[in-house]
Amino acid sequence: MDKTKGGYLAGSVSIVINSILFVAKMWVAMLTGSIALAADAWHTMSDSLSSVIVIIATKLSSRKADKEHPFGHGRWELIASLFIAVILGIIAWDFISSSFEKINEKESVEYGIWAIIVTIISIVVKELLAQYAFYIARKTSNSSVRADGWHHRSDALSSVVVLVGILFAKYFWWIDSALGIIIALMLFYATFKILKDVITKLLGEEPPPELIKNISEEITKKYKNDMQTHHFHIHDYISHNELTFHIKLNRDMSIEQGHKIATDIENMVRDKFQMEATIHIEPNI
Repeated sequence: MDKTKGGYLAGSVSIVINSILFVAKMWVAMLTGSIALAADAWHTMSDSLSSVIVIIATKLSSRKADKEHPFGHGRWELIASLFIAVILGIIAWDFISSSFEKINEKESVEYGIWAIIVTIISIVVKELLAQYAFYIARKTSNSSVRADGWHHRSDALSSVVVLVGILFAKYFWWIDSALGIIIALMLFYATFKILKDVITKLLGEEPPPELIKNISEEITKKYKNDMQTHHFHIHDYISHNELTFHIKLNRDMSIEQGHKIATDIENMVRDKFQMEATIHIEPNI
């Protein structure tokens, strides 16, 4: 499955199922007057909104490189992940504010059997959606689908908290407000995880030691110990990776010979490691 098809499929499934769950949760929230159930419902609806963003980002990131964007449009997936994180953060803040207001007013909520049924269904369905999104992300390396999976997971966990609260509601009048605060904190944590992943990729990462080791070993197989490699950097453009590093060659070697060696290594990196390499040549003193 390619990245574009995977993004469309995961996003479409998410939109349909989350819309159904939103209607069911809001219906129960209106019956009971529960802020926790309403918050959980809007958390689910935010999944649908983020899935729309995933589909749009997948379409944009699939565009080929052009004059204005020579490294392609793959980082649209990171931009989509940022939007998802912002949506989560805004919703979390609204939940926490509403919950504190309800505590000040000392409002309690009576849950019914439908609240339990809908919440259990939500837990099962949302975890299945999370697993499906993670599966698609692993198969396609689509970061925005992975972020959407974390959104599904956080919704499943928030529903677990709601279910526990429903079961203990008759003992604590403040349980509904407390649940709203807990769900908000879970959303803030999901926001943090998504932002951390996006920012790390945007700032740039050091290549994994295993990758450097494997490339160096491939070079040594052909050139023995006559060459030194160092200063490895990787640039993640989501749709592809660009690798840059330095090699030290005999100072008496001609420009033509050095160019041929660098080109051969770049071709090897492309064929064996599926990434583009740019090599800087230095004299071996």
